[in-house]
Amino acid sequence: MADSRSALRDEIKQKRPFQAGGAEVAVGILRTAAVLERHYNQIVLKRGITIQQYNVLRILRGAGEAGMPTLVIRDRMIHEAPGITRLLDRLEQGGLARRERQTADRRQVMCFITENGMRLLGDLDVEVVAADHAAVRMLNPEEQRQLTELLDAVRSGHARGPAAPATADAEESVQRGQPPRQPSSV
Repeated sequence: MADSRSALRDEIKQKRPFQAGGAEVAVGILRTAAVLERHYNQIVLKRGITIQQYNVLRILRGAGEAGMPTLVIRDRMIHEAPGITRLLDRLEQGGLARRERQTADRRQVMCFITENGMRLLGDLDVEVVAADHAAVRMLNPEEQRQLTELLDAVRSGHARGPAAPATADAEESVQRGQPPRQPSSV
């Protein structure tokens, strides 16, 4: 069987084929996410915030005047943020967000975006929208819709729990450095 090189293998200078089709897809998703994140990082870092801080500010802007509890913000973030308190500390120190402890439940801290935070996001909006368009400009609207649906399927599959355990045949193939055999459909 001829070895068909993928653009991903060329890009990461990988000489051997991926051990399984799933591996190439997973690495492709991760590599693409990293490329896009670097681009967005360049935009927000010029304004003195990180991509995670930008994400929190966008969440708070969406929450409006009602604000949002700290742990709800953490759960809505694109990247896991175990240090959400430190992240909010930095935003508060920069005058971009504020926090209020609730009197009814002292354990709950509500977070709000400040006027300075709103101004910063307003300044970034044009560049971020341009980056959004640039990220997928090579895809037509139908391809963008298909990609969104495929990525939704991958995420929802992971949200349902761990994948099924690998078969003994697949594990043995990987140990030999070969791709696992695909089940035959008879």
